[in-house]
Amino acid sequence: MTFESQARSMNSEEIVALLKAHQALQLQHEELRRSHEELARQVEWFKREIFGAKSERRIVDADGQQLTLGELFRQSASEPPAIRVPAHLRRRPAEAKPEDDQLRFDPSVPVEEIAVADPEMKNKDLSDFEPVGEKVTCRLAQRPGSYVVLRYVRKVYKRKSDGVFSCPPAPPAVLERSCADVSFLAGLAIDKILYHLPLYRQHQRLAMAGVHLSRATLTNLVHRMTDLLEPIYQAQLESILASKVLAMDETPIKAGRKKRPPPLHGEMKRAYFWPIYGDQDEVAFPFATTRGSAVVREALKSYGGVLLSDGYEVYDRYVKAVEGIVHAQCWSHTRRHFVAAENAEPVMVKEALETIAELYKEEATLRQMTTEPRKVLAYRAEHIRPIVSRFFDQLEKRLDENILLPSNLFTKAVHYALARKRALQVFLEYPNVPLDTNHLERAIRPIAIGRKNWLFCWTELGAKYVGILQSLLSTCRIQGVDPYTYLVDVLQRIDTHPAREVADLTPRLWKERFSSAPLRSHIDRAGPGSVGAGG
Repeated sequence: MTFESQARSMNSEEIVALLKAHQALQLQHEELRRSHEELARQVEWFKREIFGAKSERRIVDADGQQLTLGELFRQSASEPPAIRVPAHLRRRPAEAKPEDDQLRFDPSVPVEEIAVADPEMKNKDLSDFEPVGEKVTCRLAQRPGSYVVLRYVRKVYKRKSDGVFSCPPAPPAVLERSCADVSFLAGLAIDKILYHLPLYRQHQRLAMAGVHLSRATLTNLVHRMTDLLEPIYQAQLESILASKVLAMDETPIKAGRKKRPPPLHGEMKRAYFWPIYGDQDEVAFPFATTRGSAVVREALKSYGGVLLSDGYEVYDRYVKAVEGIVHAQCWSHTRRHFVAAENAEPVMVKEALETIAELYKEEATLRQMTTEPRKVLAYRAEHIRPIVSRFFDQLEKRLDENILLPSNLFTKAVHYALARKRALQVFLEYPNVPLDTNHLERAIRPIAIGRKNWLFCWTELGAKYVGILQSLLSTCRIQGVDPYTYLVDVLQRIDTHPAREVADLTPRLWKERFSSAPLRSHIDRAGPGSVGAGG
């Protein structure tokens, strides 16, 4: 029976039922297609995360196959040997030469000399030989533990005439009634914050070195030390909030346990650090339990200036609710949306990314030429504004063509950029506003690496302390200050430093006023057994 004759034999109800079934199949097909595209996008993301390079540089070409899920990779060509960005110099690693095995070390590294006797000279008359030189071989060695016990020996005297005893006091400690030297406190903080070594691993390392302290003692030492440093952190945060340009972001951290019955009683809460980067190269990491807009209001207080952020909507809501703030948004985050759509619409994405690359190239040229505000604005108006205008004209033209579905990743990237058109052009009017928040994301990186090592903070108070230490030590690195020298000095200085001048102890100002003659621990002073003031 042909289709026509079969259709003629069907009544109207059967035809309506068939049309409904056909429509349901079409909807199911469309849903499956969208699901397939979403799963394909997720698989591509996982492949990049597991096997791909972490750099955001685009892969221009791919002529070699990597044997992992069939991905094709090739490094982009002709990279510059060094890229200068704010407070950061990124260099390509030098290629190691086969003969380049010489040991290099700074003068601060302790050296122990070992005289090697010549067995052939043992039974010979040394008067027949004249030393004409020596040869030196250096080898890097390591002791099982680098911990030292400072034993302060104080003689007690008794005056014969009246029997009165006298004894000098022990050098003052940073923490009262504590067995920890200032160098040990600084090492605890630096190992955890900068080198991502949890306290329980430091506890294991202490035990292997023959030092027996409880883990609770280590935690208590870190908390007491951070309590001393909190006023310095607050002073640094005030300095940051006085900036004309702020960059702000948020990054998750597990902190505190959820109140749940067993076996879920150990599940951790999701909380956040809200890093804020000032225009004097200082960064702070306020801690909050939520990701809501109330946190932004509390952190920024009465700030007035330019706020640079990603596309998270709470920043936009905050700016609209508060007068005196200009909202700038990040070009790097905008670019990432187009990178994610590259497999969907490679030709259109290539056009958008090349325009953004041209924008960054001109901005890099400008940074090398001048930092004078008037000249920066003039250069951006002449060379960069036309590129920005062309970029948005290209996107609007693509939307007017009306050939892409709303669910298309490229369409979503276009809508993301156009919705932020005004905020993405703020840098053209303010010379101190950068193109992106990459300088802030570099400061966030230790948090991201740390949470893969120490995993979580057992309490919310502990997370707050991590934010305080991270703020000061990250700023030390940005300012080019040695974190160990800074902590050893500041922990000894803060007890006698005037409270009204606490801002002098922030890394930026400390570098100017105290770095030339910092206070040291006894372990860092020349000559064993020489003990002076301090601790």
